[in-house]
Amino acid sequence: MAQAVTDTHAVHPVKKQHTGHGMPERVGIQMGKLVAALEPTGGAILVDGQPLRKNERMLKEQLGYLPQDFGLFDELTVRQFLDYMAALKGLRRPKAAIDKVIGMVGLQEKSKAKIRTLSGGQRQRVGIAQALLGSPQLIILDEPTVGLDPAQVIEIRNLIRELGKAHTVILSSHILSEVQAVCQQVLILSKGRLVAVGSPEELGETLNPGSRLRATAQGEPDTVLAAVRSVPGICRVELESAADGQVTFTAESEDAADRRAAVSRALTEAGCTVLALAAENRSLEEVFLALTEKTPEQNTPAEGEEN
Repeated sequence: MAQAVTDTHAVHPVKKQHTGHGMPERVGIQMGKLVAALEPTGGAILVDGQPLRKNERMLKEQLGYLPQDFGLFDELTVRQFLDYMAALKGLRRPKAAIDKVIGMVGLQEKSKAKIRTLSGGQRQRVGIAQALLGSPQLIILDEPTVGLDPAQVIEIRNLIRELGKAHTVILSSHILSEVQAVCQQVLILSKGRLVAVGSPEELGETLNPGSRLRATAQGEPDTVLAAVRSVPGICRVELESAADGQVTFTAESEDAADRRAAVSRALTEAGCTVLALAAENRSLEEVFLALTEKTPEQNTPAEGEEN
């Protein structure tokens, strides 16, 4: 069984087929298999090296799960609903467990409120609270911020970060900015296959080991870009914007060397005042597209391998 660690993991799927409820179909199926709610049609899921079915009871005792489409009973209070879920999980001391999870998700003042009166973010907190009942080692959250407003998204992201300090958290999300903001370890799936594992920074370095910087300078676009291209080791320069005499661009190096000083010097010598200059990591969007935009042949399972 996965042990509690101090980081948060993300599974980022590429499949974009949607059901009528908006839930990515392939991802929902995979999550269902992981929590032993669905039978796999092929392949195997191992828990401590043993088939899932042999360890299903142990897995469920140590697992907390929040699916994307999670039903709540609107006429129950938060505490009543959690008492119901605690009974389903067979907890021996439900009151203590409920008090604990209500405190963890910050719903003390809403514990006696009916669920129908809660905001979207508060409802998601109730869903996370039920997943925390029984102090599971592993927590799986499937698209936990879908449909929330920006303030509620921030609430849930902060809560997930806190959970990651004491639990192993698997977050399934199509929102790459969310993955980058919350997760320290990223798993990228393409057509059901694992194609990359690592931190966002590590994945960026794997994609291209060269360094990159972003800068804004005063001057004519041609003059600015020509000065940057003259720096030894700069292999690519892209114009982002040019307006009111200010030119913003990105520059990539052929290796990991820091060329900010050399770029600043070249611009100054060309008579272009540097307004901003900083090293920049590759975005998760770039990594994702590079790893998943392959030809059908490249994604075809090997002979004898199941889809």
